[in-house]
Amino acid sequence: MTLDDDLTARPPSDSPSEPSDSPSEPPSGAGSGTPPSPWRSHRFRMLFVARSSSLLADGMLMVSLTAAVLRTGYGESGVGYALAAWMAPIVLLVLFGGVLADRFTPQLMMVGADAVRMLAMLALALLLTTTDVTLWQIMALMALSGAATAMFQPGLAGLVPRVAEDVQRANALLRISEAVCTLLGPGLAGLVVGYWNVAGSFTVIAAAFALSALGLLPLRNLGADKGAEEPAAPIWQRLAVGWREFSSRPWLWGVIAVWSVYGLLVFGPSVPLGAVALTDQHGSSGYGWIASADGAGTIVGGLLGMRVRPARPLVAGACAMLFFSLNPLAPALHWSFALTAATGLVAGCGFAFWGVMWSTSVQTHIPLNVLSRVSAYDVAGSIMVIPVGRALSGPVAAAFGIDRVLLFAALVGLLLLGLMIALPAVRGLGRTPVAAAD
Repeated sequence: MTLDDDLTARPPSDSPSEPSDSPSEPPSGAGSGTPPSPWRSHRFRMLFVARSSSLLADGMLMVSLTAAVLRTGYGESGVGYALAAWMAPIVLLVLFGGVLADRFTPQLMMVGADAVRMLAMLALALLLTTTDVTLWQIMALMALSGAATAMFQPGLAGLVPRVAEDVQRANALLRISEAVCTLLGPGLAGLVVGYWNVAGSFTVIAAAFALSALGLLPLRNLGADKGAEEPAAPIWQRLAVGWREFSSRPWLWGVIAVWSVYGLLVFGPSVPLGAVALTDQHGSSGYGWIASADGAGTIVGGLLGMRVRPARPLVAGACAMLFFSLNPLAPALHWSFALTAATGLVAGCGFAFWGVMWSTSVQTHIPLNVLSRVSAYDVAGSIMVIPVGRALSGPVAAAFGIDRVLLFAALVGLLLLGLMIALPAVRGLGRTPVAAAD
């Protein structure tokens, strides 16, 4: 996601290790025509199936885990401990996941991660069926699943430009899939828990991870793109290379620096406090419909991401992301149900469009041989402080009131995005890397 040195940056379709699914088509950026649709690539279709299956499993996990912990008698605090056990390894190990993905190829790491997550979910289903499960067992299996997720996530950025010439449309399609699975996953988990049992929901999650692995298996021989690094370079050296690539791009670390504060002060309080406020104002069913409107908005944002190709993608994405401040603003000002649902639709659209612009910028401006590592720094910087913001939101709301905290989050979100747009490196980043000077 950085404006790399012109000597190292390269368009994603130039990878010597990626045989094209349609060799008669010009590479991305060549000529004046639009790159071929990602759907024409068999490899992208397999990636889409795999990613959708993984996202569906993730969408089911929260509901299934909550039901499992509550039904085993560990209460709300037990749910928090189990979620923390899942989240902590992701934060701690995601950088190593990026290193290993660049070393052994993203496909290999992602297939292995899916296999581990499948086994963890099957083990949890078996424990729920045959024994009196203890909280430490649930936490241990969730920690194992979280560690595997840390190995899975960085490789996704490295796979997209290897399997699709039109990287932006590919990211938009994946964003739409994410929105749909986020909507369907919790409902599916609730149906399975209600009409079967909790163990059955974890069995379905395991099957989804297995399908993800099967979808990724054909994506072999894409090359590791090791570049100038020695194959046996120690992991700490590879981490240092990833950090150098990350820190040398002002637009990249500038956005992540702003995004970290955004996660602490906006994402952190707006999600839990917004849920409480909207439930109080509109009831549980009303909050459910508002959340669905937000999810529908992310689908619209993904569709826009397929069609709109701004010359300055990060500026356009950040401008769209300004609408996300409507999410905490609506409950803070006690807007009507109809207006709140409409703002949720617009906010979701802006968030999804930003995601497409950001992912595309990263994947088209970072060399493939370091892309997974740079993506890992991106993920770590983006998510590390969100749990802190959520943990602090309750005490701060108790001291100042939910409405004031949400209003503060909305205003700070606008200011931070304005700061991001004001960064010269962000404003100057174009759609494709600048050609190297002779």
